[in-house]
Amino acid sequence: MSVDIQWYPGHMAKTKRELKEILPVIDVVLEVRDARIPAASHNTDLAEITARRPVITILTKADLAEEEATNAWIRYLEAQGLPAAAVDLRTGRGLKVLERKIRRQHQLIGERLRQRGRQARGLRGLVVGVPNVGKSTLINRLADRSAAKTGALPGVTRGKQWIRVGSWLQLLDVPGVLWPKFETPQTGFYLAVTGAISPDVFDYVRVSAALAEYLLSRRPQALKDRYNLGSVPGDGMEILAAIAKRRGFLLTGGSVDVEKAALLLLKEFREGLLGRFTLDLPPDF
Repeated sequence: MSVDIQWYPGHMAKTKRELKEILPVIDVVLEVRDARIPAASHNTDLAEITARRPVITILTKADLAEEEATNAWIRYLEAQGLPAAAVDLRTGRGLKVLERKIRRQHQLIGERLRQRGRQARGLRGLVVGVPNVGKSTLINRLADRSAAKTGALPGVTRGKQWIRVGSWLQLLDVPGVLWPKFETPQTGFYLAVTGAISPDVFDYVRVSAALAEYLLSRRPQALKDRYNLGSVPGDGMEILAAIAKRRGFLLTGGSVDVEKAALLLLKEFREGLLGRFTLDLPPDF
């Protein structure tokens, strides 16, 4: 089942303009991507804007992605000359590795300043990424306090926030930014099922049905086990109907509530209750 999704609200265009204005005072860019979709959550528009600054790529939600695939992505990014780290923001796993990479950039910039006869100073970092990828949660983890606004839905951060992390680092948190048109329907689908796109702008039943068909092709046993299905139908809508029946989601008159099943499948997939999934696999994986 194919779904075509596009979402580019006005505040994102405004944020892009503001990023161009703020970039001259930025030393390093921290690009946050979702470890389940490292390619789909890479905003090429932002890459063009920040091209003259060193970039550290951070794969968040590593606890929801397949570990072997995440490690392969890190190797691939490092081979492209991009320092990269995978982090689990719930447990803090990977944060020490990330902090070492940020401190390395601080050291390099300090050396360049001293060579020019200027005094070394604290590092100024810009945190960018698609909506709901965990930028503010990452900053709070690094700052070891609740300094940036966080939320479970895309679009929580609506203005710029400077956050001080100790005496050596300041981070600028900006709203999540997508790009005007997704290159393929697959990109929009991946962003939707992982929660980067507002649920108000796509047909969640069709997206959930497409997700059901994806899971059937990748890991049918996960569907069977989670929803106690003896057999799994081949059509996404039929899978949602089977889930609704098993969970007792019934409408007046006894028909199954497919919409409720669709919301359940999306929620439990995003929470990792069907297992760890990497939708974007790295090249040559």
